[in-house]
Amino acid sequence: MAITRQVITALNRDGTDMLGTKNVAIKIVDESIVSGSLLTVESNHFCILKSRGAVLQVYETGQYALVTPDKPLVGSIVQGFFGGASPWVYEVIYINRSKLLVRSSGVATSAEMAEVSYQADYYIHVDTKEAALDLITHLPFTGRVIDTQEIADYAGPAIEQAINQVVQVTRLEHINEHINDLREGVKAHLAAFLKVYGIMLNDLKILILPRDQRMRELISLQAIGLTPIEAIRYYLALQMAERGLISAPNAAAGVAFNIGSTQAADFAGIDIGPRKKS
Repeated sequence: MAITRQVITALNRDGTDMLGTKNVAIKIVDESIVSGSLLTVESNHFCILKSRGAVLQVYETGQYALVTPDKPLVGSIVQGFFGGASPWVYEVIYINRSKLLVRSSGVATSAEMAEVSYQADYYIHVDTKEAALDLITHLPFTGRVIDTQEIADYAGPAIEQAINQVVQVTRLEHINEHINDLREGVKAHLAAFLKVYGIMLNDLKILILPRDQRMRELISLQAIGLTPIEAIRYYLALQMAERGLISAPNAAAGVAFNIGSTQAADFAGIDIGPRKKS
């Protein structure tokens, strides 16, 4: 429990942080939150006190004695009409102000309609009390926690749109040549999107790879200076070598494979059976 003896904190009993490295915000609702309760806010947190949907106060680092509108309701009035529990329901929302890592991934198509996989890794944080208010105003709670996966789900379409603006007009083998332009475009688009939610974007890394393993290997061979035809021959030779075929070097060189004075039907190492003597 986060609330013990009317002391409200985001730390567990063992001293670990309930927000950790994955949670952006966490909500605590308890009827024992009344006037005089002590609210503790750690150095890497903001805290927002709400009642019946209205924001009462935003707190920074420190310990505070809460003064809530339930103070006149004491003694027999509370016992008689509310069974001893305060009629006011308070929400304490802790906001993580540490830098958190978020990862988004997806699929885009190049100018030739070839599929590529992309991965965007970026750091975010909530910098001010005003930003913390924007977060809880525009990003709804689906439970008690808003985590980095929810941020990734919200930001995913914005990242996909920014990536497709470049990738869809670029040939597959030239995508990495535009990676810096791509990164800057995604960063600008993503920063503007997250700002609405009070979230500041820090660092961003973009990784784009052909989705098909075969295409990745062929492009890698061309990257070392081979022509498209040479890349295909070397790829074929590598596949043959993995299968233990002795004709692999012939495939790489583009020459026929001979056994003695007999030329093989091809250089794939296929046994065509004994030949008749002339």
